[in-house]
Amino acid sequence: MTTSTRGAKAPAVLVLEDGRIFRGRAYGAVGETFGEAVFSTGMTGYQETLTDPSYHRQVVVMTAPHVGNTGMNEEDRESHQIWVAGYVVRDPARVPSNWRSTRTLDDELADQGVVGISGVDTRALTRHLRERGAMRVGIFSGETVASDDAMLAKVRDAAPMKGASLYEEVATTEAYVVPAQGPGGEALPIGSAKFTVAAIDLGIKGMTPYRMAERGIEVHVLPATATLDDIYAVNPDGVFFSNGPGDPETAEHPVELMRGVLERSTPLFGICFGNQILGRALGFGTYKLKYGHRGINQPVQDRTTGKVEVTAHNHGFAVDAPLDKVSDTPYGRAEVSHVCLNDDVVEGLRLLDRPAFSVQYHPEAAAGPHDAAYLFDRFAALMNNSLMEGQRA
Repeated sequence: MTTSTRGAKAPAVLVLEDGRIFRGRAYGAVGETFGEAVFSTGMTGYQETLTDPSYHRQVVVMTAPHVGNTGMNEEDRESHQIWVAGYVVRDPARVPSNWRSTRTLDDELADQGVVGISGVDTRALTRHLRERGAMRVGIFSGETVASDDAMLAKVRDAAPMKGASLYEEVATTEAYVVPAQGPGGEALPIGSAKFTVAAIDLGIKGMTPYRMAERGIEVHVLPATATLDDIYAVNPDGVFFSNGPGDPETAEHPVELMRGVLERSTPLFGICFGNQILGRALGFGTYKLKYGHRGINQPVQDRTTGKVEVTAHNHGFAVDAPLDKVSDTPYGRAEVSHVCLNDDVVEGLRLLDRPAFSVQYHPEAAAGPHDAAYLFDRFAALMNNSLMEGQRA
């Protein structure tokens, strides 16, 4: 095992747009970076967080004080790169201690040019963000450290998250296929699966198509720019809309694409950004949360069963839909299917007259609890019911 000392002694400063300043030491790359300051309450799973495309252009504050002790490996990443704009930790591990570790977190951040800061009172920073809300932030280290006024001016010049269209920046540019798995975990030949799903990549995590493949589903991952013709060219039994970054109010193309799928009554499942897209497609609005939900310990109730689940979240926007009534939409009746027990935020939608549903959180459990894995089974059941109805017709 090796340790990284790159930037370890360089001074670093974190500047929030409201003028609050935290001082520490450089961690990862040395330089400057800007984004939206958010906090994650996960005690584990930092590698999955870092490589989640939904964190694009966000500076993530880890509430767990000790970060980096398991190092980095090739198995747990959710995409091909780190997407966070910056990283804030209190007490980074000096030496990773895990049999799968191949390098330190410090080295990986530095290699990918991710500017971070350590030695920060992350408890005080998190409390500040809870009280004041997520806001723009800058991290400056090494030679980029300047006067407080100069650094604050740069932060306030940075683009805000509200109104940001980011999903195309993180989505695949080429379609690819994740083959279904057989009973022994072997990949099945393309075209031999019971179900085929067209998955629209708005910032998809790698574990998501894998969870569907485990259930014998062949997944065709399509770019965010895919057309309705592209979707139906793969002859899908179902359509999936993934998680992703940015303001859902900017996602005009995915909304129109989803409306086209709803018109054809193809079984549909959306998560996270996909839930917000479904909300907009049904005619509901969306809004920015004060500080969002991020972490792997958020309590959600499935209102269709009454069951309470501990779930993994990463969202700063939510759907504005009535909690306690059935709504009429252009595609039939809709209701809120899941709700956050902390703050009553809408965490899921369900159509009653068409085979479509969504959740605001991450059922793929990477990293996170497995309480919500049944949602992939629910999607498979929708496709099976649709297939049976087609055969009867």
